[in-house]
Amino acid sequence: MLKLFTTIKDGNLAYHVTNQLDLVNKSRKELANKYKFDIKKLHFMDQVHSNIVKTISKKSNIQTCDALITNQKNTPLLVLVADCIPILFYDTVTQAIGVAHAGRAGTFENISAKTVENMILKYNCDVKNIQVALGPSIQKCCYEVSTEIAQEVTSNFGDEFVQKRNIDLQSLNKKQLLKIGILEKNIQISDICTKCSNQPYFSYRKDRSCGRFAGLIMLR
Repeated sequence: MLKLFTTIKDGNLAYHVTNQLDLVNKSRKELANKYKFDIKKLHFMDQVHSNIVKTISKKSNIQTCDALITNQKNTPLLVLVADCIPILFYDTVTQAIGVAHAGRAGTFENISAKTVENMILKYNCDVKNIQVALGPSIQKCCYEVSTEIAQEVTSNFGDEFVQKRNIDLQSLNKKQLLKIGILEKNIQISDICTKCSNQPYFSYRKDRSCGRFAGLIMLR
């Protein structure tokens, strides 16, 4: 099992934020060499801030979605972020895995639970066996939104996820995961804020021209 979150030290891994494609290729190849996976089998998404989940098979290409699942071995799944939450899923019994991109829109549309639902549907997973890891991302301390969006969160999800105009996407995703049946002990949430922690992660709120780091998971 390979499961990790990259840092700035691993370079920008996203093609869509730069015209220096050679540098992205170089960073991806170095990542593949570092963690010993086949770059040709790497699957990533055209992320569109949705709750769309796609299943990866041996013949799959780039998918327009915000979550991927598979039970194929040696098939690395990649999610790209710079403040949004990168989420990794692993069923310890069926050996199904998944990744999800949980920005504000995806979170509002329940992307975490949708990913779990698809793992259950496609691979007969039991929620009690699924482990979920939420990686470094912008936290409640720095995620300020408009008054209208803050009111929307209060109205639709509850005031516990809002502090003035700051919203807590991590706790909202956790609530959605718990509601679908994921055990609390199987949910890990990074407390690293990509904007203010001074840790080596890209942050769109700090620099709109920044690159993207990644969450990566693969069955060996």
